[in-house]
Amino acid sequence: MANQNNQKQNLKLNIHPDVAKGTYSNLVVVSHNPSEIILDFAQMLPGIDGAAVRERIIMNPIHAKRLLAALNDNINKYEQQFGPITEPTTDGTVPYDIIGKA
Repeated sequence: MANQNNQKQNLKLNIHPDVAKGTYSNLVVVSHNPSEIILDFAQMLPGIDGAAVRERIIMNPIHAKRLLAALNDNINKYEQQFGPITEPTTDGTVPYDIIGKA
C-alpha cells in the first residue's frame, strides 16, 4: 500500500457535457455517520430564505480524508501562485482583492 501512495497515478476522466458545466455552490454542510461523510453543496441567493441543496456527495471516511489532503495541497499551490486567500470581513462584505478588478 505504501508503494501505491508514492506513485503518481494517471487517471483518465470521462466527463459528460452536462456534468462539465459544473454546479455553483457558496455553502457546504458537512455531516457524518459511522461509515460515511456527507457533503451537501448548497446555493444561497440574496432575497431567498434558506439555501437550496444542489448536490449531495457521500463518501467513506478514507476518501474524505484523501479529499481533505488534496484540497489542502491545491489551496497551498493556489496561494503560492495567486497570493493568500482572505476571509470575508466581519461586516459581511467581501474584500476587493477577492472580487477582482473590473
